Amino acid sequence: MAWLVLLSTITFTLEKHFCGDVLIDTAIFSKAESCCNLEVLAMAEKKSCCKEEVEVIRGQDSLKKAIFEDLHNDQQIVLVTFYYSYYNLFEGLPVQFIPHKNYSPPLLVTDIQILDQVFII
Repeated sequence: MAWLVLLSTITFTLEKHFCGDVLIDTAIFSKAESCCNLEVLAMAEKKSCCKEEVEVIRGQDSLKKAIFEDLHNDQQIVLVTFYYSYYNLFEGLPVQFIPHKNYSPPLLVTDIQILDQVFII
């Protein structure tokens, strides 16, 4: 539901650059690249083949904001009981005591299996 509200309220621009009747570049949220040279743009006469179109796609501007007091009494009771029933449903687990958490094994000076010549076959 939150994604639907977010996507319906976004406003963005769509820029298109044409050279003649051929679409050269399309850009959303940025400027479309031009195919005309910078030298041509600097000159007094500009080519009439270059054309840019900008479309602004507007999102929804008006949203209805409801508050808890706008609901009827029955709806408020249902909403509060729903919240409390699910809030108390998910309780955390108790912290467990692990007695060997900080235990480090003793250092081995020699390998006892090799010392006694006992091997698992």
